[in-house]
Amino acid sequence: MKEEITSLSIGIVSSRFNNKIVEKISEACISKLQALGVSKKNIHHITVPGALEIPIALQMMQEINLPDVMIAIGLVIRGETYHFEIVSDQSAAGIMRVQLDHSIPIINAVLTTNSSKEALDRVLNKGEEAAEGAIEMALKNYDD
Repeated sequence: MKEEITSLSIGIVSSRFNNKIVEKISEACISKLQALGVSKKNIHHITVPGALEIPIALQMMQEINLPDVMIAIGLVIRGETYHFEIVSDQSAAGIMRVQLDHSIPIINAVLTTNSSKEALDRVLNKGEEAAEGAIEMALKNYDD
């Protein structure tokens, strides 16, 4: 199983909006992937401006790199307008569409929170959970 993990190709797309927090999630995710045995050279990480750009980048990454699994990382913080709902809903719908259209597992680690504090409280867990979920889905361990 260790050999299978080492050879996994993992694509990560993260947004730069709310970058200080998103970078922490990405770092936690990548660190966990490596701790679990994924080779650094097999982790392909790109960034995009915001959460709405994540789905198209995932689709392009899937077409070019053919990863075993992908991870979407971002953060949408609730504001005073309806924009939060639009970005949250459409980002999630786009990620799901790419996943289903291309039959590739995508771990959705785009946090949607009411505040920066809520997001900071979830940074480490969200990144590590995304890494663990990605490996599980890539190895197709549906028996658990």
